[in-house]
Amino acid sequence: MLQLNVKNETSRLKAVVLGSAVNNGPTPTADEAYDPKSLEHILAGTYPIEEDMVNEMEAFNKVFQKYDVKVFRPETIENYNQIFTRDIGFVIDDVFIKANILPDRSRELDAINYVVDQINPAKVVRPPDDVHIEGGDVMLWNDYIFIGTYKGSDYKDYITARTNMQGVQYIKELFPNKIVKEFDLVKSKLEARDNALHLDCCFQPVGTNKGIIYKSGFREEADYVYLVKLFGKDNLFHITRDEMYNMNSNVFSIAPDVVVSEKNFTRLNNWLREQGFTVEEIPYAEIAKQEGLLRCSTLPLIRD
Repeated sequence: MLQLNVKNETSRLKAVVLGSAVNNGPTPTADEAYDPKSLEHILAGTYPIEEDMVNEMEAFNKVFQKYDVKVFRPETIENYNQIFTRDIGFVIDDVFIKANILPDRSRELDAINYVVDQINPAKVVRPPDDVHIEGGDVMLWNDYIFIGTYKGSDYKDYITARTNMQGVQYIKELFPNKIVKEFDLVKSKLEARDNALHLDCCFQPVGTNKGIIYKSGFREEADYVYLVKLFGKDNLFHITRDEMYNMNSNVFSIAPDVVVSEKNFTRLNNWLREQGFTVEEIPYAEIAKQEGLLRCSTLPLIRD
């Protein structure tokens, strides 16, 4: 049995589900796009090809091997995008929570059933149908659970709004001893530079007391101020609109002092090194064209 344990974003990683770009299928049509960045590249003819994405994910896998992390991969579904495992489920403490994802993507969860079957069934839960919550919106910070949401009355009109307030309430009830704080995120169906698809598109902790943040990703300045007060302004690396678009906050921590980052994130990677982090740089710019990056591609199961 897998003894799940995830209490934050940065403790030493022991086991993870890493997505797969194998047999990824044809380039989607514009009508099939789930987010504005994918749509942008579909229309421009620059949508990533499978070979490049497989190579990028293999570079990520090699970093996990270097640090002796146990890696699970989804079973292959023919002609299907299985890169972003963070969307389909997530672990809080020792509980595996299945996400109510977009209906078109439910098969992705079936592809990791062999992993879920290794977990104590009493520790696997699925929210009711009216509860929408995806792993990219759920950020663990020891006693805190940060959750990205969208509070607009037009929630149902936005395919980019992935976690609702029922999702926030569900987590509050499931973990009554945690401090659960929701953040109202900026959404756009058409402009990727103004769309925080998930919380990890505009914020993520690194190390033990630092973080990466994009101020304009929050609809309410009070939400941004909350994080500044909690972490301290000097401990936060503020990214620009273009850096948010390129997914600079969507790095992935293997340990408190080890961060996997995209090799083109020069300003961020230099800052991380200045703060004492080991930065494992890999190519991931093709996968980024689908409005997801390193954190999106992972589903951590066990951390120290």
